[in-house]
Amino acid sequence: MWTADEITQLCYQRFSELPKRGKPEPGREWTLLAAVIKVSVLPNQEKVEKEVVSLGTGTKCLGRSSMSSNGDVLNDSHAEVIARRGCIRYLTEQLRRAVSGQDSSVFCQGEGRGKWKMKSGVSFVFFTSHTPCGDASIVPIMTDIQSQPCPPVRSEEIPHGTNEKPEGRNQKRRAETQDDGINKHSRFKTEAKSDDWLQCGRSLGVRPPAESPVPEGENALANVVLKQKDSAPKEPEDVHRTGAKCVPGGPEDPRQPGIGYHSTGLLRVKPGRGEPTLSLCCSDKLARWGVLGFQGALLSHYLQGAIYFSAIVVGKCPYSHQAMQRALITRCSDVKALPVGFSVHAPELLQSSLEFVHSQAQTEHSHQPGQGRVSPCGAAISWCAVSDQPLDVTANGYKHGVTKKALGTSKARSLICKVELFHAFLSVLAANDKSCLPESLSRGEDLQTYWDYKQAAQLYQQAWLQLRSQAFPLWPRSDRDLLLFH
Repeated sequence: MWTADEITQLCYQRFSELPKRGKPEPGREWTLLAAVIKVSVLPNQEKVEKEVVSLGTGTKCLGRSSMSSNGDVLNDSHAEVIARRGCIRYLTEQLRRAVSGQDSSVFCQGEGRGKWKMKSGVSFVFFTSHTPCGDASIVPIMTDIQSQPCPPVRSEEIPHGTNEKPEGRNQKRRAETQDDGINKHSRFKTEAKSDDWLQCGRSLGVRPPAESPVPEGENALANVVLKQKDSAPKEPEDVHRTGAKCVPGGPEDPRQPGIGYHSTGLLRVKPGRGEPTLSLCCSDKLARWGVLGFQGALLSHYLQGAIYFSAIVVGKCPYSHQAMQRALITRCSDVKALPVGFSVHAPELLQSSLEFVHSQAQTEHSHQPGQGRVSPCGAAISWCAVSDQPLDVTANGYKHGVTKKALGTSKARSLICKVELFHAFLSVLAANDKSCLPESLSRGEDLQTYWDYKQAAQLYQQAWLQLRSQAFPLWPRSDRDLLLFH
């Protein structure tokens, strides 16, 4: 159907087509990229259509004091969160089209009053250019494997495409590159090339080093023995460290030398400069979406069942399939008694051989004297496939370039902040005949605030209760006072 490289290339291509605003300064700034891809298998055809419906970049988080009770600030601007919020914006528009009688490329009529479901053959794939921060990034360091970026790729060979992060100062996502981490499901495998082109970026046009002459005699035998010794599995001697802290009230990292430095499988909050953040790591959020779906509580009112990612593709970077499995799937695999429409979903975990051009490693690789120190890009980009204002660039939780005078007004708000997504959801209700509203929304005047509408999604809240009690009892509870906006 498709390969991890095809999904990755599609995302890099979409990023390259965006305007310059909000993108990192080449050679000096780095960022991370994430995206949601809609995959459509056409009826009675072998053709598969792939479309990037949401894309996000970013590495920043806000501290507690910067959060707003008006829902008008982006608290978490990591690329994975930006991409998911942009996808919710896209799904909301598709749902509004469906309930108003227009054609939707995603939804069709479901069973029950006011309920909708995904069309047959439609699924969503999640892409991230780097392993998610938190538990998935705690991977072993093998002493015989060096984490090195691929050779630089010329822009005419691949548009704004590929990269890898090394273990470096200020790195927020630390993990390990392993060749065996390129895990492709059998139905997605591509046949190996018979030529001698380096497949680091698959058809990037980068030649591998010339092979040494075939040794002869005793030298040949010695070489074979040496190669067999070198190829033997090596035990990890250390793990890449994450700056993410364990959530309060639970186990802490033992901080022992070597592989005993971290405890694995724990909830963690994202690191921030200065004031601590309240945002949980992307590993934890992806694990949660694997049970509750990524559509959120509001859209759950209208949906017959949760929407899950069928696969998660990671770009060329430090990677461990075992760590990804542990962080995103295993922690929730034993959750039981979920309400109808919800399940423990295990997506395919795949890695691409293509790297992102704006990652930390390639930025440091292309850095020139006099450019200043390499640092993460302060802006975050959101693009989604909606009809009006698809591009949204932010910094410090607000629209990029906004003046202090405009703070607190609608002009300063990101289009994917809580209050904007809430208003988009209310537009779906406005387009819906009251007699066709889902039962959970029939209370009418009793539902006023963002908090009210979230809590009224009873099946979603029941699923979240089961997930929290069985798998994540230490997950911090949301501050209700920050969710009472209209």
